[in-house]
Amino acid sequence: MSLVSTSLQSPRPVTPLGILAAKLEALSQQLAASDIDPKLKSELHQACELASGLDPYISHCTTPESPALASLVRHTQAEDWSQRFADRETGHQLEQEMLSGHVEGQFLKFLVHVTRSQRVLEIGMFTGYSALAMAEALPDNGELVACEVDAYVAKFAQACFNESPSGHKISVKVAPAMVTLEQLAAVNETFDLVFIDADKAGYVDYVNFLLDNDLLTSHGFICVDNTLMQGQPYLAGESTANGVAIATFNQTIADDPR
Repeated sequence: MSLVSTSLQSPRPVTPLGILAAKLEALSQQLAASDIDPKLKSELHQACELASGLDPYISHCTTPESPALASLVRHTQAEDWSQRFADRETGHQLEQEMLSGHVEGQFLKFLVHVTRSQRVLEIGMFTGYSALAMAEALPDNGELVACEVDAYVAKFAQACFNESPSGHKISVKVAPAMVTLEQLAAVNETFDLVFIDADKAGYVDYVNFLLDNDLLTSHGFICVDNTLMQGQPYLAGESTANGVAIATFNQTIADDPR
């Protein structure tokens, strides 16, 4: 694995808003040369701007990411993840869209700040953007334990952490997440904040294990990513396996009295 950037590719839209903006833009381009009511074209154009302008505006108004986080993004975008999988360097089909990103990273930093967290657990790390963002908000004696199942991506992330003054706060555990959780529970570890961004089919089990085995401090809480999963949980029609898993997770949490 090399940390020398070569070429960068823009990530495809993966959020419901991003997908909506792309669909509206494609529709607008298809109808641009057609003979339809100019008022309808204008309304469609405004809808496109309303949808496509929000994410860039939020990013513009959000605290800038650190140089270390910006570097991690560039390295992640420059990596040929499809080739790494084809060469069997990774055991999973990874993609740059799995990166948390600027706004989410700053939101997670905010959560660490306002909760005054000392210890954070991340279930599902990828190249470490969210882990490093949260580590930047931890006190110097704070600790973030990151669970990652893929050895290649864990090594990739560690190389990025080594470039950051906050990287020493992160401890990467390479194993299936449930194995690491069982090990942590066995020695009575507790965490102020848990961020889950791993295999979607495991979400329910992860939350149940955290709560059933007292891995949270009395004031701790759990933050979960991808709970809208490209809109699949609330859209009619066929869903992917991940979409079904997230819909099940959302309903399970809604029904859980805890």
